[in-house]
Amino acid sequence: ASISGDTGVIHVVEKEEDLNWVLADGPHPPYMVLLDGNLFNRRVMQQLKGTSRVSGLAVAITKPSPPQGFSPGLKCPNDGFGVYSKDYGPQFAHCNNTVWNPVGSGLSYEDFDFPIFLLEDANETQVIKQCYQDHNVPRDGSGPEYPLCAMQLFSHMHAVTSTVTCMRRSSLQSTFSINPEVVCDPLLDYNVWSTLQPINSSGKVDPEKEIIIVATRIDSHSFFWNIAPGAESAVSSFVTHLAAAEALHKASDVHLLQRNIMFTFFQGETFDYIGSSRMVYDMEKDKFPLRLDNIHSFVELNQVALRNDSVLWMHTDPVSRMNESVDVQVRNLLGILKNSSLGANVTLQEAGFSQPLPPSSFQRFLRARHIPGVVLTDHRTTFQNRYYQSMYDTPENIQMQYPEGLSPEKTLEYVTDTAKSLAEVATVVARALYHLAGGANTTSAVQADPKTVSRMLYGFLIKMNNSWFQSIIKPDLKGILGDVPQHYVAVSSPVNTTYLVQYVLANLTGTVVNFTKDECLNPEKSPNSETEMYDYAWVQGFLDPNSTSRVPYCVRSTVHLSKALSPAFELRQWGSTEYSTWTESRWKEIRARIFLVASRELEIITLVVGIAILVFSLLATYFINAKADVLFSIPRDPGAVAY
Repeated sequence: ASISGDTGVIHVVEKEEDLNWVLADGPHPPYMVLLDGNLFNRRVMQQLKGTSRVSGLAVAITKPSPPQGFSPGLKCPNDGFGVYSKDYGPQFAHCNNTVWNPVGSGLSYEDFDFPIFLLEDANETQVIKQCYQDHNVPRDGSGPEYPLCAMQLFSHMHAVTSTVTCMRRSSLQSTFSINPEVVCDPLLDYNVWSTLQPINSSGKVDPEKEIIIVATRIDSHSFFWNIAPGAESAVSSFVTHLAAAEALHKASDVHLLQRNIMFTFFQGETFDYIGSSRMVYDMEKDKFPLRLDNIHSFVELNQVALRNDSVLWMHTDPVSRMNESVDVQVRNLLGILKNSSLGANVTLQEAGFSQPLPPSSFQRFLRARHIPGVVLTDHRTTFQNRYYQSMYDTPENIQMQYPEGLSPEKTLEYVTDTAKSLAEVATVVARALYHLAGGANTTSAVQADPKTVSRMLYGFLIKMNNSWFQSIIKPDLKGILGDVPQHYVAVSSPVNTTYLVQYVLANLTGTVVNFTKDECLNPEKSPNSETEMYDYAWVQGFLDPNSTSRVPYCVRSTVHLSKALSPAFELRQWGSTEYSTWTESRWKEIRARIFLVASRELEIITLVVGIAILVFSLLATYFINAKADVLFSIPRDPGAVAY
């Protein structure tokens, strides 16, 4: 958008035939198009992009979601940044074998030279339509009469061209300017991780110690900024992951397991694996407690909510399995997973030896080392999710349904069928991890709690500002609890999702300790606090039933944060093809307004009359000033006559 905003006459487009008026027939360009959400697709957008008759676009969200599906992401997500390339499994590179997201239009990766806004509020959409109907509707094929209803959109972005250009400009500003004006920022946040058995977070794990990594992503994306519900693409998997972590921590003999388990939640994975590539980089550079050599195996939870006939697919990497020792370990991993599903309402099946890995964080680890691993998904080939990386990947997409008339508190506690289904997956994963870590006892007691899953789904998808989330966070973080959850990685960190995953994980896997507030906030002052092994958090607690105050307490856990900033920015390799180089432009304001505009003739007449009045005023002022001594002379007092 231009720095002064983009203005155009509003035209409502509800069917493709309406585009003719905008693109050719309308006599009052440029037009500001109010587009029906069902028409927000690549074909229509390419037509609008190729004309100078369009100054902006407002998209009215479609309810219910488009039945044909909608994904502005790529058909091959994160292409070029996974493990497959011309040097590693070239037959699988660029989705040659499987197109994972066939409905992907790639709109999110197109450059449009006009602003595009989303209208989520039906009332706002109706106001604009009413203004259009009152003033802009064509009459019998001819143009409407003035005044016309117009719209102005403000969303000027300071960054230009590419990450290389904007980062270079920002760097020069920072180097030579006293008051630098940064024009873009790298996407930045934090990964969340914890371990089943505590480890020294500031030291190094013993090289002989084996650790199983369980991973998932916690971010999503859509075409529009800050609107990323990610129900199936992110939330279903990390909620299942959290539930599995809780189930494992409840096992009585976890401290005796011969292998440790690390629960990892990666940020920025949507943007070419920011979080996982950074963790691998840190492990290689000895900037993380673990080294790659410590990793025994890798289990990743991907999209898992839309299972057909309760089938969960196990994806492995056929290239690394050509190594016999890796293949043996992968077969063992698959066997443990299958055995753990016996008796559960989950059927685990192998995707096939000739099938490559879907887009997953595991691929970034495989780029560094052949690690036995599996990615669990609800799809064998193409995604079941028809709304991948879109604003329609909502609770409705994963069939979350609640009875009508429930209060917010009852809705929070209501156990949906989706929650039961994900709890079953979490149970299978937790039991498999227990055996994989060397557990010898029966796993019947390892059970994920559907009620906990329900709470998490409600909080992460429907309303963050709920009583449970309020009780488990620090008092100074209560401002992060907005009403509408979204899971975009952003540039100001940590974002809401990161904080909440951190404190939910601490709540589910940590221990309440009898510390005072001062002891909890300064644990290094207390004996036996082992601050290098544990993290301490003073949380708000639930409301006291007999008053309006809360009962805070101290939680000890093994939850930690690690930076999720692409190594490309650490290395100042802004044009890297090895690491993600995504940045976000800075801007001053994002807003819109509608108003009436007069005809060009009336505007010219008004201007001419205004100039005429100005000239007349100047002449009158000059004349009055020149004759001021005559016009404003003081008359003599008749009583002052001299004799």
